Amino acid sequence: MATTHKKIDQETLENLLYLSRLSPESTDMETLKKQVDEIVGYFEILSKYDDSENPYDAYPSTQVEKLRGDEVVEGLEITDVKKVSKDFMDGYFQVPKVLGAGA
Repeated sequence: MATTHKKIDQETLENLLYLSRLSPESTDMETLKKQVDEIVGYFEILSKYDDSENPYDAYPSTQVEKLRGDEVVEGLEITDVKKVSKDFMDGYFQVPKVLGAGA
């Protein structure tokens, strides 16, 4: 079944050759024109399925009113932090070495 769709003109084909850095001498122009026409036809088929919905509607969004307030709250006291681990000294926790000896 042959479909009729918009075909590209000679000027557009020459512009495509220029942009793709192809020379008319090294390219079979009739085959190239046929292939480009087929590609244009594929885009016309795809455009039938184009929906006008906002593509960002597919992603969850957060409304500003639902965000938490930017309030400063008190943190833990140093005495409470020292109770969490026995490896606490000078305001820092000692943790196991993660990187190899070369780091």
